[in-house]
Amino acid sequence: MLTCKTVWRKLAPLARASSTVCRQNVGRAGLNNVRRPAGSPVAHMSTGPAGGGGDNRLYVLLVGAACLGGGVYAYQTVKGDKQRYQERLSEIASRPNKAAAEQPDTFIQLEAPAVPSTETQEAQISETPVSASAKESSPPAPADEVSAPSETTEPPPAAEPVVEAPTEEPAEQPAVPVVEDEPSPPSDPSPPELTEPPPAPVVESVESESTAAAESPAAETPAPQAEVVAESETPAAGTAPSPAKIPSHAPYLLIGGGTASFAAARSIRARDPGARVLIVTEESDLPYMRPPLSKELWFSDDPSVTDTLRFKQWNGKERSIYFQPPSFYISPEDLNSIENGGVAVLTGKKVMHMDVRGNKVQLEDSTEISYDKCLIATGGVPRNLQVIERAGEEVMKKTTLFRKIDDFKALDKVSRNLKSITIIGGGFLGSELACALGRRSADSGLEVIQMFPEKGNMGKVLPEYLSNWTTEKVKREGVKILSEALVKNVTHKDDKVEIQLKDGRVVKTDHIVAAVGLEPNVDLAKSAGLEVDSDFGGYRVNAELQARSNIWVAGDAACFYDIRLGRRRVEHHDHAVVSGRLAGENMTGASKPYWHQSMFWSDLGPDVGYEAIGIVDSSLPTVGVFAKATAKDTPKAATEKSGTGIRSESETEAVATSPVATSPAASPTPAPPAQQQKEDYGKGVIFYLRDKVVVGIILWNVFNRMPIARKIIKDGEEHADLNEVAKLFNIHDD
Repeated sequence: MLTCKTVWRKLAPLARASSTVCRQNVGRAGLNNVRRPAGSPVAHMSTGPAGGGGDNRLYVLLVGAACLGGGVYAYQTVKGDKQRYQERLSEIASRPNKAAAEQPDTFIQLEAPAVPSTETQEAQISETPVSASAKESSPPAPADEVSAPSETTEPPPAAEPVVEAPTEEPAEQPAVPVVEDEPSPPSDPSPPELTEPPPAPVVESVESESTAAAESPAAETPAPQAEVVAESETPAAGTAPSPAKIPSHAPYLLIGGGTASFAAARSIRARDPGARVLIVTEESDLPYMRPPLSKELWFSDDPSVTDTLRFKQWNGKERSIYFQPPSFYISPEDLNSIENGGVAVLTGKKVMHMDVRGNKVQLEDSTEISYDKCLIATGGVPRNLQVIERAGEEVMKKTTLFRKIDDFKALDKVSRNLKSITIIGGGFLGSELACALGRRSADSGLEVIQMFPEKGNMGKVLPEYLSNWTTEKVKREGVKILSEALVKNVTHKDDKVEIQLKDGRVVKTDHIVAAVGLEPNVDLAKSAGLEVDSDFGGYRVNAELQARSNIWVAGDAACFYDIRLGRRRVEHHDHAVVSGRLAGENMTGASKPYWHQSMFWSDLGPDVGYEAIGIVDSSLPTVGVFAKATAKDTPKAATEKSGTGIRSESETEAVATSPVATSPAASPTPAPPAQQQKEDYGKGVIFYLRDKVVVGIILWNVFNRMPIARKIIKDGEEHADLNEVAKLFNIHDD
């Protein structure tokens, strides 16, 4: 076409001249056929050379040659494209056979991270033999639970049916034991367990949808492995060995190995039993619960608790911190070959870059993993004080930012070897650690100091009178309290850390624990082009927890819109469970909005605890209704009754059916009643108001009543007498 265009430009002037000559010759021919007076000369004007029919023939010849040349060029181009297209189709059709013969390994070697083709993976899947495990049934887990790992035992090999491998496969095949749940004594039923379907065919049953959440996972059996070790037989049951191979593709990719990711994986497998889920986590541990790190683990009598990570709940039952044992998961290298799919965990790997258009992520070692759908559940990182960061390396070595299992192990070691620990922060984490270390100080002589800028413990959450009462409770645990303490400078002197406060006070200590909040991890926002909320932090998502068409966000990193309370970001265990489960459902096509009001709880030892929901901010006006506590009004009694140690696992099972007390619309809302003046706040209900509407509730030593609190906030109505509303929680019953 370019040649034709060039020729036309050269011939255009001649063509225009020929056209003029042609028109005039036609006119001249017409005049010759008409009678004209003789001797009347006719003027002829032309821009082209003189001539007649010869010029016309030349014009037609040139135009015809140009058209013929263009047609020949177009024909040759189309013919060549068709030939190349047929060759490409033939190459694609023959690729699986070549790949099966030349490259049987479908995964990327760590030493050479080359990405094989998907056709190779399909060929590998077709050649993989599958072992059938015995059908086991376990009690169905409630929809809102994220439970501890189930105990596993190894039955005799005789009970194991195995399908023989095809003849073309090597003779060496790994043994596949049948994994059973350890039966519990009838008098001491164990909490519901989270289970997962194995790679081999099994019969699965799906529970009906509960009121507080969507669908619960099926009763499933753990994934078989070549070797299954019971949790009680190994101290490192939740530690996964470094994987040898990394899959190049995962249909469901979950970034982050916390509670939200595990809840999402469980939900995905419940709705899609054959789903292949890959969890990528920076930590070296399998998914585990974080609340026991600052609660029950510190009250264990087992000296090897840092190794076993097993603890007794307040109800006396023992469980592991891990959601499931290693036998529950499949190997990452088997993710795309096992018949029924499963959940694989890639530990010790960090996602550094996210290509949203290409649907792939890049790890820190430049390995790429493609995905169909992705969940970001990266949680957060503990904040630190700038004065500590500027203090130098020696101070940083003696500072703990408490978040992970490694932090728990390090602080436990410090508390046994040093003489003094100072906790900076008066929130949930700081107060829980202060009580835990304070109890240990009675036996070891450890000095525990807690300092915070507020007037009392949890001063940003609790009303002042209850914050003061809590502060006294922490003091009775053996903790030295420094309130209204603003850190001005931190230095290292004489092998001790010296903390200078703005009011002139100086504290010398051996170790610092900074518990000053959490910063959402949004490292992938820039490469992925995702929006970060400027007010609350975290990834902004819609009502379905969706950030992009095939990307969801759950847990601490999600900034979502609450239809009752506005845009929020929540950093609690129950929110991670609920948002992770909902994100998993929506990743499988549920398209459900987030409406559930998540709760959170905190325990100051086995005798004092509270549960909260909604916006609990001490700057809001509050109304508290209290009653005398009994022996059953403690966290220990509550877990004994429910049979669980993580209260959010069971609190959403019940549904509030009692009507909320209201008054006629004409009745004015009175001012909040005065608080009780006595200092024995045994149990009670604290209402947080905004524009005379309840937006938050704390249940102080009142347990298993959260569905009622959730309904009150959901209704969003004004109440003339909150004392009547408090009766719905049965706080006056003995």
